[in-house]
Amino acid sequence: MALSESGSSSDHLNDDERDCIDLCTEAATLCEWCADECLGDAEMEDCARLCRDVADIASLHARLLARNSTSSSQIATICADLSETCAEECAQHDADHCQACAELLPEAAESCRQMATP
Repeated sequence: MALSESGSSSDHLNDDERDCIDLCTEAATLCEWCADECLGDAEMEDCARLCRDVADIASLHARLLARNSTSSSQIATICADLSETCAEECAQHDADHCQACAELLPEAAESCRQMATP
């Protein structure tokens, strides 16, 4: 069950925040998969590094947003920027894992941008 479908434990969050947490969590998962698949291929080093960075920052942003941290807005901007850069890199590769990232990350970036605005 996605956070956006859960009940009382996330009542302090609005729908956009829940959606952003879900997207960031999914982005982190996909990027971990993509990075793992790219390891060992010298041509995919940039992709693997960017995906690992996105996985870390997206996971962090989801946690900060869930606990209503005053730092989540700043991290949201970084997460959005990095997600867009990673999506561009992944879009250059035909592998399924790269294409999955390229498809999801722009949506995650847009959601994070919404969280970055005061």
